Amino acid sequence: MTAVLVLEDGRIFRGEAYGATGQGLGEAVFTTGMTGYQETLTDPSYHRQIVVQTAPQIGNTGWNDEDDESAQIQVAGYVVRDPSRTPSSWRSRRSVDDALAEQGVVGVAGIDTRALVRHLRERGAMRAGVFSGDALAPADELVGRVLASPPMVGADLYGAVTTPEPYVVAPTGPPRLRVAALDVGIKSNTPRMLAARGIEVHVLPANTSIEAIEALTPDGFFLSNGPGDPATADGPVALTQQVLERRIPLFGICFGNQILARALGRGTYKLRYGHRGINIPVVEHATGRVAITSQNHGFAVQGEAGERFDTPFGPAEITHTCPNDGCVEGLRALEVPAFSVQYHPEAAAGPHDAADLFDRFVELMDAGAASGRHRLRIETSPADLPQGEDA
Repeated sequence: MTAVLVLEDGRIFRGEAYGATGQGLGEAVFTTGMTGYQETLTDPSYHRQIVVQTAPQIGNTGWNDEDDESAQIQVAGYVVRDPSRTPSSWRSRRSVDDALAEQGVVGVAGIDTRALVRHLRERGAMRAGVFSGDALAPADELVGRVLASPPMVGADLYGAVTTPEPYVVAPTGPPRLRVAALDVGIKSNTPRMLAARGIEVHVLPANTSIEAIEALTPDGFFLSNGPGDPATADGPVALTQQVLERRIPLFGICFGNQILARALGRGTYKLRYGHRGINIPVVEHATGRVAITSQNHGFAVQGEAGERFDTPFGPAEITHTCPNDGCVEGLRALEVPAFSVQYHPEAAAGPHDAADLFDRFVELMDAGAASGRHRLRIETSPADLPQGEDA
């Protein structure tokens, strides 16, 4: 069955239907990861995006029931070159084609993804649509549908992916610390990484109040990854400023890096085609260390390598940048306990170069606990804690 990918500038790529048939509208972006397609498809940061895989062969190991990063596939559409005809893995429960079809995600296969990626690199990420079956129509009409869809700039999307109710991920072993994690698109592996360090993780909706945070008496506050334009995240930014005022140790990743930056008074901007992949280098200025990182972001924080700047909470500095383009990859406040990075230290699938950032967060919380602030008070055993789907 014929399927087409239509870009807002009128470029059309023709292929075969993959997954569900129908219509999917979103922003066309590409990811360079050669593995981890299941994690990519279920990553909430990809909400309302049409993901193009640069790796030509997708689906070789099928789809399992363990590697989802959220409760469902999040992408608006999926574009691949050569889908596997027969998945082969002892963990596989279905094909990627079947998983997409079951969840109503429209895809297209068999197109020249190299030409498509070159086009997006030259022209930038843009609105697009995947069409098949009854959704097919003359080219002018399809382009019109794409142009009528909302752009990513100004898109307020984190509310569509946040948890509706709080849930708790119990620590592995005896509880050491308690963290309030603001879910603006959190991936399942993040609470697991924290829990492995003895942390009781309270995953909270994006509209959580500072009073609810304080009621938990947390040792730390975590800002997750998430989708959309950080310029729309006024609620999480205001909450972050309240957390900073109370000197609760804070760690943010990806969208959380942008939220912390805004809370410190910095602006954000849209990248031409973003950073999406699991092989992106990042330089830590204090040590000169280069980490290979997993990234997924289309917006970035304003700033220069090593720059120091004034904030309402004292001075702060840019701590990490990407050597490829100079993009800000991390920052920290110097007088309040807060730091963040633009990449994914939980990296599933991906490199583990940055996993030690969770240990740095633990050290920051331990220092706060030692000073008598935000000391953990456990009133229930881990067995009594409510468990969420992602636990």
